[in-house]
Amino acid sequence: MEAFVSFLNGIIWSPALIFLCLGAGLFYSILTRFAQVRHFREMWSLLFSSSESAKGISSFQALAVTLSGRVGVGNIAGVAAAIGFGGPGAVFWMWVVAFLGASTAYAESTLGQIYKVEEDGQYRGGPAYYFERCLGQKWLAILFAISAIIACGIFLPGVQANAVGNAVTQVFGDGTMVSTDYGEVGVHKLIALAIIMIVLAFIIFGGIKRIAHFTQIVVPFMALGYIVMALIIIFLNLNQLPGIISLILSDAFTAQAGFGAAIGWGVKRGIYSNEAGQGTGPHAASAAEVDHPAQQGLVQAFSVYVDTLFVCSATAFMILITQQFNVQTEDFNAVTGAGTMIIQNVDITTEVASPAFTQMALNSVFGQFGQVFVGIAIFFFAFTTILAYYYIAETNVAYLNRFFRNRFSLLVVKLMIMFMVAYGTVNSSGYIWGLGDVGVGLMAWINIVGILVIFFVAKPAIMCLRDYEAQLKSGQPITFDPVKLGIKNATFWEKRLAKSRSTEGSAPAPQKAE
Repeated sequence: MEAFVSFLNGIIWSPALIFLCLGAGLFYSILTRFAQVRHFREMWSLLFSSSESAKGISSFQALAVTLSGRVGVGNIAGVAAAIGFGGPGAVFWMWVVAFLGASTAYAESTLGQIYKVEEDGQYRGGPAYYFERCLGQKWLAILFAISAIIACGIFLPGVQANAVGNAVTQVFGDGTMVSTDYGEVGVHKLIALAIIMIVLAFIIFGGIKRIAHFTQIVVPFMALGYIVMALIIIFLNLNQLPGIISLILSDAFTAQAGFGAAIGWGVKRGIYSNEAGQGTGPHAASAAEVDHPAQQGLVQAFSVYVDTLFVCSATAFMILITQQFNVQTEDFNAVTGAGTMIIQNVDITTEVASPAFTQMALNSVFGQFGQVFVGIAIFFFAFTTILAYYYIAETNVAYLNRFFRNRFSLLVVKLMIMFMVAYGTVNSSGYIWGLGDVGVGLMAWINIVGILVIFFVAKPAIMCLRDYEAQLKSGQPITFDPVKLGIKNATFWEKRLAKSRSTEGSAPAPQKAE
């Protein structure tokens, strides 16, 4: 099975997907005239400008839910893996894919808002919805929905749960070993699994509102705490910072692990971390209560910056400044010594695709507290990411229920995710990370190709941005009229505008003062 997963990964993550991700980001950056730079202040102001409603969540809550998916193990273990296999230069390519990916995140999240629907008393949307309503291609919508359920319901939760188990082991040790069908498992890892399962069940049975209220508290607190720890390490070693930045930039093009490895691992781990173009962000973005679709698109573009330029960079600088990393080829075997160890700063048995480098970096400065802090950070980052994966899977099950109605489908998804969390916790990380990469790649292929086709067919995201910019410039109240822009099948916004006009028309005329 592991060999098959590796084979499948080789096909999905061919150079074609890497160039497609970078190309799509550059394409939308040019089309939006680099809106991710021009509208940075607007992104910030929009974070707190809307409030939740009975059917929708606020912009900040949507950002928190999206960040709960973006800020996860990829920021801690994923960055370590990128450096361990691609060299320090991989960090540069993570920055590139974040900068370009912010425009992709704008496009896909704006599309999610334009074509969202109101179902079961809440807003739903995402790639499946905009593929059907914009392109009229139900087969593509169904294909994405199935891929998202498989990826977010089966493949990806195991990666997050596995990292939690490894982090707990790194902090507390294995404890008493217990014999299971999956081999020997430490009791400490099983205790962590039990805690995750209990809290996870409580939250996912409460729907998007409970997920949003939980993540809006936990995600900002943990992300800020993590960045502060990194800033302390950078401050204590400030004289090394110019050299580290120079190393990242020079190694990006003359990578010690090979130029292709730096790009490949930087882009792969970058996309895995920030999810731009992957099609996951639009689900939470569609649930937001906003006045104009472009507003949530800009907020989601900002989330890519938070994820990669802030949190991932924090991890990279901690690891590189403290020199707590190795660089090796992918075929290196720590047991037999086969393969190539390019740089060795720490023990060769240290697992690359794990939080170990990050924990060792913090441990070298803060002692045992640093190691414990990373374990706690991974627990919360991974746990909130699992919540985001559940919501994505739930949204796509709701979409498929239009065609294949089954009243037990959502219960099956809940149980399936809980099973995969248990499975991922007790299995080897290499195998689980491979499954995660397959899930990310499947969604990225379908979504990126889809949003590029949408541009050539209708250009709704670009028209939306121009309309929003024109209203900002004129100073008029922000509204969205899809019919005026020639955008078809945006029925939610059509009904909302009609209702607004009806209310205005029926309001009593103001009386003149006596």
